[in-house]
Amino acid sequence: MAADYEYVKRMTPEGYTFPTHRLKRTCEAGRTPLVLVACGSFSPITYLHLRMFPMARDHARNEAGFDVIGGYLSVVSDAYKKKGLAPAHHRIRMCELGTEHGSKWLMVDPWEGESPTYIPTAHVLDHFDYEINQVMGGVECEDGTRKKAKVVLLAGADLIQTLSTPDLWAPKDIDHILGTYGVFVLERTGTELDSALASLRAYEKNIHVIRQVVTNDISSTKVRLLLKRDMSIDYLIPDEIVSYIYEHNLYRDLEQSNDGDKGKPKQEAVASSSKG
Repeated sequence: MAADYEYVKRMTPEGYTFPTHRLKRTCEAGRTPLVLVACGSFSPITYLHLRMFPMARDHARNEAGFDVIGGYLSVVSDAYKKKGLAPAHHRIRMCELGTEHGSKWLMVDPWEGESPTYIPTAHVLDHFDYEINQVMGGVECEDGTRKKAKVVLLAGADLIQTLSTPDLWAPKDIDHILGTYGVFVLERTGTELDSALASLRAYEKNIHVIRQVVTNDISSTKVRLLLKRDMSIDYLIPDEIVSYIYEHNLYRDLEQSNDGDKGKPKQEAVASSSKG
């Protein structure tokens, strides 16, 4: 399934600028340039969301022969309408606070989050592919040639479970995400992967499983629950984000739900082709 660049162009507002300030512009010889994209609620972003990126970069370089040229956080828009979802401008800003000083290669792209309508994950990946490979023309290699960067989705292991669940995702979106792009999946405690991977065997070359050497089970749901109970969230999320949450009085009165925003995207509902 080809990328739908026309949809991407229609959904891009006038004045939008794609963030490239930390994108590496050259690629090591003999390696494929790789861009990691994490879609999700990030309400709020946690250390596990951030930690996924260096773990994926290690796996990409040491196990899969890629050269990671950049990583992006893409926040779901307010049109997603889910419990526990702070307004998009707050979630975008918290992601920016989480990456501004602690990383030299992670960026926050507001394109999805600022959209007045919901954008499926498949189209979010099309957006990154369009901006990097069409607008920028790919990446220059050390030998002077240019290569198309491979864009992949970065997510938690529970994503694979939802992708393998019948009638939860639109088949065309599964094929587009896993067939056209691919996914780097971080294993999580308590998530069984083998049976889910077996049902997605047709895409196994595009599914990369990242093993956690140091287990981390922080989730946005747990952070919000602690806030609702007036308990400390220190050392679960970056200090700048803790201060921001208290400054703007976020998550104090929200009903809690297990929103699955552990670095995974929103599942695509078959009827609407959305939830990505």
